[in-house]
Amino acid sequence: MGREIMADIVIVGGGTGGCAAAMAAASAGKTVVMTEETSWIGGQLTSQAVPPDEHPWIESFGCTARYRAFREGVRNYYRRHYPLTAVARARRELNPGGGSVSRLCHEPRVALAVLEQMLAPYENSGRLTVLRRHVPVRAETAGDRIAAVDARSLDTGDVVHLVGRYFLDATECGDLLPLAGAEYVTGAESRDETGEPHAVPGAPKPADMQGFTWCFAVDYLEGENHVIDKPEEYGFWREYKPDFWPDRLLSLTGVQPATMEPVRYSLFPEPSRFPLFRYRQIADAALFANGLYRSSISLVNWPQNDYWLGPIIDVPEAERARHLHRAKQLSLSLLYWLQTEAPRPDGKQGYPGLRLRRDVVGTEDGLAMYPYIRESRRIRAEFTVLEQHVAAVCRPGGRAEAFGDSVGIGCYRIDLHPSTGGQPYIDISSLPFQIPLGALLPIRLDNLLAAGKNIGTTHITNGCYRLHPVEWNIGEAAALCAACCLDRELSPRALRANPEALAAFQHTLEQHGIELHWPAVRAV
Repeated sequence: MGREIMADIVIVGGGTGGCAAAMAAASAGKTVVMTEETSWIGGQLTSQAVPPDEHPWIESFGCTARYRAFREGVRNYYRRHYPLTAVARARRELNPGGGSVSRLCHEPRVALAVLEQMLAPYENSGRLTVLRRHVPVRAETAGDRIAAVDARSLDTGDVVHLVGRYFLDATECGDLLPLAGAEYVTGAESRDETGEPHAVPGAPKPADMQGFTWCFAVDYLEGENHVIDKPEEYGFWREYKPDFWPDRLLSLTGVQPATMEPVRYSLFPEPSRFPLFRYRQIADAALFANGLYRSSISLVNWPQNDYWLGPIIDVPEAERARHLHRAKQLSLSLLYWLQTEAPRPDGKQGYPGLRLRRDVVGTEDGLAMYPYIRESRRIRAEFTVLEQHVAAVCRPGGRAEAFGDSVGIGCYRIDLHPSTGGQPYIDISSLPFQIPLGALLPIRLDNLLAAGKNIGTTHITNGCYRLHPVEWNIGEAAALCAACCLDRELSPRALRANPEALAAFQHTLEQHGIELHWPAVRAV
């Protein structure tokens, strides 16, 4: 055994929810240890390289104060450190990337810098310890409590023994749950089990999970040749055509997720086509002075590189490695196809000037440090959010279910990408919703809280609870719940069951800038 670290709260996973949890717990005066599998904390925002997916009112309300501080921190980082044009600098709602997916698209390294700044007071004071490139390998339990978690360094192989009073699982795939023996669910529940209109008929399908994506960044230098080596699986992916797709996957034809009707794409703006390059653009060259960027930069998280040929959760390690490799091959094959074969409006084929930006994501192969995971293991929770609670079609009154134990709010369409079970998109309107505390609490373990995409949702409702600001809110709420329970010497389950203690906790959340209720707004 290596060294031992003791803390009030151990956070396993340093992604978006984990970072939010660490800030909240440390600000509440608790000692914290946080592990992170990659070199970069931040998860979706950094190591997965995904610009924020947010709701229409994000600039005014509908997120936590710390998430808002992060967003403004990103903008201020550009203002302080980048030579913006005068017009760009004056924009209050600066969007450095200019992408159409979000009001704030940015480079992953900027998100990383801002998160590290936000955590710096706690890390530098010793209240927070961050173990980068560490993965959980073992959990020690005593009855219905976790006593310790062992985390192994991916660099040295050394194991650190983490002893805590509370443990938060903020990993991307819910990796602590099986180690701790927590009851959990994977994949698609059955309609008989949940009553959800869009759940699968018949038996549940635990291996049927949303596809994941290995993202990458490119810029475009017309007249230059940056064609990569032909990927080893290019022949397969070039010809691959899903049953529910109107053309080959590697094409400029896709589907409208809500209707499954064909849609035509272009790489750059063309009449009557959706321009992919601008979609998740993370650096807009026009916003920077002195020719700082030779080209704008786009983050490729597009329909054509979603991988759904098999799950990577609860499968043998060799199978997991195979699917991860094939997902990388798909992304590289998409890039090679765009560089060499994609049809152009001038009649030519291919855009050889597309340049893989390895520096943007910090890797040698040019793919993000970690795949973009949409669906995790999910705890069997004290309360599970169902489609009936949040889907617009299920709520004739026009409001989502009101949860008396609300610990935050979120909003996004129920957005399920094609799945490993061969299911196409599910994309349906949802109502602005609350995050119930009961969904963060496992049914048995007393000192474990879910702090990411692993809360008590279903395969269906995970589709709207998985996005950046919601995961952030979940992490903050889980950490503040643990801190409150330490102060009051209550278990989370007892806190939720005690109206007075719950009300006091919710007041604490509001003092931390966490909104618990939505004003009257429309469905999305």
